[in-house]
Order: sequence, then structure tokens, then C-alpha cells
Amino acid sequence: IFLAGVNIGFMPAAKYLGESMGALSFNWILIPLCVIIGACVVMAEPAVHVLTKQVEETTSGAISRNMMLVGMAIGVGLAISLAIVRMLVDSSFWWLLIPGYALSLILSLIVPDIFVGIGYDSGGVAAGAMSAAFVLPFTIGVCTSLGGNVITDAFGVVGMIAMMPPITVQVMGLIYKAKLKRAEAAELLAEEH
Repeated sequence: IFLAGVNIGFMPAAKYLGESMGALSFNWILIPLCVIIGACVVMAEPAVHVLTKQVEETTSGAISRNMMLVGMAIGVGLAISLAIVRMLVDSSFWWLLIPGYALSLILSLIVPDIFVGIGYDSGGVAAGAMSAAFVLPFTIGVCTSLGGNVITDAFGVVGMIAMMPPITVQVMGLIYKAKLKRAEAAELLAEEH
């Protein structure tokens, strides 16, 4: 039933929407619109809700469900927007993917291990069925209307979507680590007085 809905509804609508938006004279509007689309895709992805619930239970509420949802929504929205910017300026995906994954790997060495695992899991979850069913046809439509090569221009968006949640979740890990250090320092200061 899901595949029938995707083939009849999501994919043609997303491709048509992408073609229409890409053909506008002010197609820069795609950049902020894609942040919203990315957030909606994350909220509509069933596996994301399962992951956020499991993370909240596993961490005893230290990483809340809402914090995970917001982090993943921001990450996916930025990923799709960056993919569109890349199409508009006609540059290579490698200029975004290599530094992005390098940043993700560097963050893996700094943040607490739990955030590393959760981050990479969230990247796989965010690049799930809704991304393939809506975002990919949308970017194919945009690419077609811009006159780009669909193979080289549109298909890197899933890699971008998989890249950004690990970065945003690990940045949350950095914030958590900094707050923990501040709390420990305040506790030591309170003990001294």
C-alpha cells in the first residue's frame, strides 16, 4: 500500500513541485523552503519517532525526544538546502560531502560515545522511506528544470541527508559535554565555599 501511494501520489507530486519551483525566476526561494521540507520529512518519518523514543528511554531523559526531533529536523533541512544551493551554483557534491563527513568523524573523537552511536543511527533513519519517496523526486524535478544532470546533481541529496543528523546530534553532544563540565565546576566551587 505504501509503495502504491508513493508511486501514485508522492513521487509525481514531488517531481512536479520541484520542476515548478525550479523554473521560477526567483528560484532562490527553494533554499528556505527546503529547510521546511526537511523538517516535515523528519516529522513524517515513522522510524524517526521510534528512534527518538528509544533514545529518550535509553538515556533516561538526558536526551529528550523533542531535542532529537529538532536536531534531526534542522540537520535534514540544512542538508536539503545545501543540496539545492549546490545545484543553483553548479558545484560538485564532493565540496560538501567530504568536509561534512570529515567534520562528523572529527566530532566522533570529541563527543561522548553515546552521541556518536545515536548520531550515526539518526543519519540512517533520516535517509529513510520518506526521503526516498519525496525529497529525491523533488530534487530530480528541480534539477530537471534547472537543466542539470539528474545523475550527478540530484542523487547526492540522500548522502547529504544521511550526513547532517550525525553532525547535529554530535553538536548536541558537545553542548551536553560543556554543560556537564560547567555543572561539575559549579559543584566543586560550591564544595570549596
